[in-house]
Amino acid sequence: MAPSQSASPPPELPRDPMVARRQAVMALCADGTLDDLEAVMDALAYEGAVEDLRRPETGLVMVRGRMGGDGNPFNFGEATVTRAAVRLQSGETGFAYQLGRDVKKARLAAILDALVQNPRYGREVERAMDPLRTRLAGERSTRERRTAATRVNFFTMVRGEDQ
Repeated sequence: MAPSQSASPPPELPRDPMVARRQAVMALCADGTLDDLEAVMDALAYEGAVEDLRRPETGLVMVRGRMGGDGNPFNFGEATVTRAAVRLQSGETGFAYQLGRDVKKARLAAILDALVQNPRYGREVERAMDPLRTRLAGERSTRERRTAATRVNFFTMVRGEDQ
């Protein structure tokens, strides 16, 4: 590609609403704690059978990085990940990958992934996760405020000899 040419970004694919719902639930599961996920399951009061398609297991994944954020990729290191796959008695299948070794959290996340696909429980899962969503948004806002308070703008600082 000539230097004057630029690669156009790939067109955005239309998002399936179910995929978007599952992604939102999985993001909350990843950021939440085991206690958070247990509280969501308690709020749902789901009593149906859950079959483990794959027992939760822990392994390693390679984490890749890029020099300067957009340069050449390199292997940064390994991260411990736990994965789980379950099927509800109604047929929905859920999958989860969680950083760390928490087998119970990975299994609960997989169950929530399956439940959000269920016509009866889908909206209930989202409602049950509202307190977690609100708490995480508040924590993120606090973290961003604290970070912004330490920001230094080097372009407006006055040097001692300029006074």
